[in-house]
Amino acid sequence: MQTLNVTARDMEVAPDTLREEGKVPAVFYGPKEASTPVTLNRKEFEKVWRAAGETTVVVLQGIDEDKDVLIHEVDVHPVTDIVQHVDFYAVEKGKKVKTHVPLEFIGESAAVKNLGGTLMKVVHEIEVEALPKDLPHTIKIDISSLETFQSHISIKDIGAVHGVEIIGNPDDTIVSVTEPKEEEVEVPVEAIDMDAIEVEKKGKKEEEGEGEASAPEETPAA
Repeated sequence: MQTLNVTARDMEVAPDTLREEGKVPAVFYGPKEASTPVTLNRKEFEKVWRAAGETTVVVLQGIDEDKDVLIHEVDVHPVTDIVQHVDFYAVEKGKKVKTHVPLEFIGESAAVKNLGGTLMKVVHEIEVEALPKDLPHTIKIDISSLETFQSHISIKDIGAVHGVEIIGNPDDTIVSVTEPKEEEVEVPVEAIDMDAIEVEKKGKKEEEGEGEASAPEETPAA
């Protein structure tokens, strides 16, 4: 199980000051936990985050008592990618939680490999309900059954995961394969008969000229 050291946050210290010191302001809360601000080491958190993701229980240590939490939300700077703030969700022991688990696509599709199709991943994560200890890091989806452009994998095709209930419409498509698009054939410039185009233009001009000559003239009123 992943552990993370935290300390009670001094609210008089500005968040930017903490970040400059390599720390991250954070908070944990839950059904029976008041919102509690804490501070943690950024590098240590990033290491735990990579290993645990958002579906593995992490134990917060360093406060009055250890807290079992899930990494609920991570605010990352859009330019520097530096973690700015973290929300932890404190789970109740013996209580099921609902969360989203990322899907991991494995295997090889014959429709892609042999027919040149394109794999279309409609869903990248799925909502589940389980005890915190049973939450999987990922759910594997084997795409080797996708042999034609008509085949697809739906939520109902996900194999049983111990202690985990899949939430969602069973008929919703998770992944499918689309047929390759026909590429438009570009006609090279040198293949165009420019002489024929010029002759056609000339013919049109002559016809327009004849039409103008044959038009009746209006006779001025006396």
